[in-house]
Amino acid sequence: MDKDIMINEDAKYLEIGIIELPTNCVVVISDGKAKIRELPEHGEYRIVTHAGKIKRMRREEGEEF
Repeated sequence: MDKDIMINEDAKYLEIGIIELPTNCVVVISDGKAKIRELPEHGEYRIVTHAGKIKRMRREEGEEF
C-alpha cells in the first residue's frame, strides 16, 4: 500500500486513520508532503535526500535462501 496523505496547511496538522494502515509501514514527511509506504516482508526501504529534502524512496526486496 502506497498512499499520499494530505497535510492541513491551515491548522498545520497531520491526521492518519490507523485502521486503514498496513501492519508494518513508515510515514515520511518532507517539504510539506507526507507519504505512507508499506514495508516489504524481507528487504529494505532506502530514503535518498538532496539539499535537506527527500528526493527518492527506494524499495528493495529480498528472500532468504
